[in-house]
Amino acid sequence: PMGEAPAAELDAVLGGGGWDVGANFEGPPPPTGPIRLGRNACYVVLAVLFNEEDGVLLVQEAKPECRGKWYLPAGRMEPGESIVAAMRREVKEESGLECEPLTLLALEERGPAWIRFAFLARPTGGTLKTLEEADAESLQAAWWAGDPSALPLRAPDILPLLDLAARYRRSPPHPPTLPQELPCALLCLRLLVAFANDAGDLWVLLGTAGTPHLPVVACGTSPAELRGGLCLPVLQLLRDCLPPDPRLGPLGLLGLQHRAGGPGGADGICFNVLLSIPPGSPGAAPPEPHSPAFRWWPVEEQSLRGRILQRLRAAAAVPVRS
Repeated sequence: PMGEAPAAELDAVLGGGGWDVGANFEGPPPPTGPIRLGRNACYVVLAVLFNEEDGVLLVQEAKPECRGKWYLPAGRMEPGESIVAAMRREVKEESGLECEPLTLLALEERGPAWIRFAFLARPTGGTLKTLEEADAESLQAAWWAGDPSALPLRAPDILPLLDLAARYRRSPPHPPTLPQELPCALLCLRLLVAFANDAGDLWVLLGTAGTPHLPVVACGTSPAELRGGLCLPVLQLLRDCLPPDPRLGPLGLLGLQHRAGGPGGADGICFNVLLSIPPGSPGAAPPEPHSPAFRWWPVEEQSLRGRILQRLRAAAAVPVRS
């Protein structure tokens, strides 16, 4: 019955909304100290903007190590700043333009040590920075309608993001996804782990401590964990609860939660992620958890099942690039 499952939580997470993280985590004990930008985490924001002629906004770098090269507006987030505010600030400082975000395009990560939020945004005002206005942030900005790879780029890592943005504008693979304002002390992942077989049966993994809920696992802050990527705590958790070593589908982002100046000034984020465990054989049932802290819940309500399956089958989530 639906009463045994976190109906409201599932609805919020699937809709790109937020849900209170709480104080209990699955898996190993969470780190004792909070996440703090500049101390044990680095968040970077980047924006892709197009004008009405399909030109992409590029800025010419002023930093000595890449002076004269071109890149998308990007930069580090500052403590006490929201993710969207950081993106708007960087676009304004480097290009002179005001903007508003449309959706996250991709989450690029190397664990808490480096996370980049790539947005698709649209211009809402301001004027392009000219060479006469060059400063320490950038030399100038321009709308570029040609092939960006023909320019001297600071790095080619923006080319896949430009392809992603062009594809999203043609046919959005996922709903608009933007950060939700909810506090979080740690860097953690809320997991919507789904198991679907070819007969159309669907199960979702639930944590059983207290009220049934989607499992939440925290990232550690040791040097190895800081570099280990967001998949590391997910793999550790699933290896501990599911026999044998489970195969996993790709991680997709359904939404994320962050509030500037969270508990104790923390800069934590909760990523709400979707992943699947592919069935080993037709008509298979999910692997039985060997920990009473978890159980599979069969999703029988048609609307909810359809929403989860649609997200799984169409890879309809923000890609996570590790």
